Amino acid sequence: MELWHTFALAIIQGLTEFLPISSSAHLILPSQVLGWSDQGLGFDVAVHVGTLLAVVWYFRQDVMRLTGAWISDTAHRRLTEDSRLAWAIIVATIPAGVAGLAFEHVIETQLRSALVIAIATIGFGLVLWWADVAGKREKGLPKLSWRDAVLIGLAQALALIPGTSRSGITMTAALFLGYQREAAARFSFLLSIPLIIAAGLLKSIELAQTGTESQWADVMIGAGVSFVSALLCIHLFLRFLEKLGFLPYVIYRLLLGVVLLLVVL
Repeated sequence: MELWHTFALAIIQGLTEFLPISSSAHLILPSQVLGWSDQGLGFDVAVHVGTLLAVVWYFRQDVMRLTGAWISDTAHRRLTEDSRLAWAIIVATIPAGVAGLAFEHVIETQLRSALVIAIATIGFGLVLWWADVAGKREKGLPKLSWRDAVLIGLAQALALIPGTSRSGITMTAALFLGYQREAAARFSFLLSIPLIIAAGLLKSIELAQTGTESQWADVMIGAGVSFVSALLCIHLFLRFLEKLGFLPYVIYRLLLGVVLLLVVL
């Protein structure tokens, strides 16, 4: 893989993992539309590690507090606000995990096409706009109920369709349920941690089973660049979310979807 391809793909992964515009779509498209060579499993693992380290580092205080509260709750059976949020993250992760195991083959063979990406990009972009306009934006994370955690988790399972955007669909669900923009975004980012860990582990196991040799320069660059770009992405997204809302991302999704349709058709 050419050096500038490595940088470009790592930046794309870092930026789109947390923006509501679909990282899977952007990583599939270079090979399908631009004819770039496949980045390989080793590179996929590296950029997942980079984005994981970025979100854990950015929310390190939350992660340590929630982890400590969850351990304490498990040991003493004393539910607190923090342990409740930790359990909510676990509960919301289950639907996507089950759906991923059940439909992995269908997704890999039937849904990873530019046409599917284009339709999902436009369709779920419009749903995000609707949620941002119609949502009451009254509730914060302390108001997160078990019901809401399950519903957000079920919505997250839809992100297995390329072009949907995991962060986009979870924020959309949270907005529909009446959560504030920042609360929706923070829960989405925290919810990404177990899924990125799971995805990275699965790709690592697949890499070990195939015995594919990795280009270590690509792996190191991919991990480092995706970490930096993801860290900047999270910081800037949260900083300007209330001022900008979700409309710029909706417009981007619509434009991207239309371009893809023109390319396909």
